[in-house]
Amino acid sequence: MKTIEEAVKNALVDFEKNRDSVTIGVSQRHVHLSRKDLDILFGEGFELTKKKTLMGREFASDQFVTLVGPSLKSIEKVRVLGPVRKNTQVEISKTDTFILKVSPPVRPSGNIEGSERLVLVGPCGTVYLKEGVIIANRHIHLDPEYAAANNISDNEYVDVFVEGIKPTRFYDVQVRVRDDFRCEMHIDTDDANSTMLRNGDKVKILKKQ
Repeated sequence: MKTIEEAVKNALVDFEKNRDSVTIGVSQRHVHLSRKDLDILFGEGFELTKKKTLMGREFASDQFVTLVGPSLKSIEKVRVLGPVRKNTQVEISKTDTFILKVSPPVRPSGNIEGSERLVLVGPCGTVYLKEGVIIANRHIHLDPEYAAANNISDNEYVDVFVEGIKPTRFYDVQVRVRDDFRCEMHIDTDDANSTMLRNGDKVKILKKQ
C-alpha cells in the first residue's frame, strides 16, 4: 500500500500536470549551425562546448558569432546553440531587424526555405548565409503526459492568456509535444518586453473551441 506521503506526492504531480498553465522561457537571439558552417567559423573538426543544458538534446554553448546585415551593421556575441543541425538557422527578434536591415519571416523552427540571408562571422572564418534567418513563431513545448492530461495534441494551435500588469492574449501559438520536452512556452525578447514577462512566469493555455 502507498504511504500517506506517497499519496500526497502523487496527488500534487497529478494536480500540476492538469493545470492549464505553462512556464515562460524568454528566447534571446541565437544561432544553430550545420557541421559545415561550424567548421568554417571555428575551424575544421571543432566541437561546441556546453555552457548550459536547455531542453532535450539542445544546449547553450560557450561559443559566439557576429551577425552582419547587408548595410554592414552588426550584432556581436550572438550565442551558438548545440548540437549541430542539418541546416544553419539564425533566430532574431523584430527589433534586431532594424539594426541589421533585414526582413525575415515569422516561421516555426526548421522552416527556413526562402527565408532571409545574413553573414556570420566567427573566429576562423565567414559564412554567407543565403537563407536561414527567421523570427521564431510563438510556441509551447509539452511532454506527452501534460499534453494528454489537458487534451492537447502535437502541432495543435492554442491561444495563451497573459495575466498581470499588461494582460495580453497571444493567438495561434503552436504546440510541440515530445518525450524529452519540459512544459514551457518560448517567446522572444520583443514579446517578453511588451507584456513584461520574465523567465519562470506562468501563462494560461486557452483551448480553441
